[in-house]
Amino acid sequence: MAQLSSSVSPAPAAAEVLRERYTHRLPASLGELTGPSRGVVELPLHVAWSGLRAYDLDRPRQRMSLYRTVLAEGQREDLTALLDRDLLTEQWPVLRTLVSRHIRQVWEERFPQLTARTRTTSAA
Repeated sequence: MAQLSSSVSPAPAAAEVLRERYTHRLPASLGELTGPSRGVVELPLHVAWSGLRAYDLDRPRQRMSLYRTVLAEGQREDLTALLDRDLLTEQWPVLRTLVSRHIRQVWEERFPQLTARTRTTSAA
């Protein structure tokens, strides 16, 4: 009986796939995050396809929920249009505990200033 040799490589681990997905969505710099910092923001359907779509950035819980949703579901264009650099860095110490490990890792690896902010906040 002839043996078939397989040249098919094993599928990448789920964690690897997720890291790759989130890495490709990252902006080149935090300065590209030029979204609103106040008022009501309505998320597009491809980001928030069920439940709440309009968030009041002046309400801390809604703001945190919007950032969590956009980080998880948004594409690069959504991140730059919907997130604000200053709000992201200000919220990061708490926000990092609300997003998946994969999201947290790719953001902190690309933008070490986020982890510096986290260390400063926890030392205070």
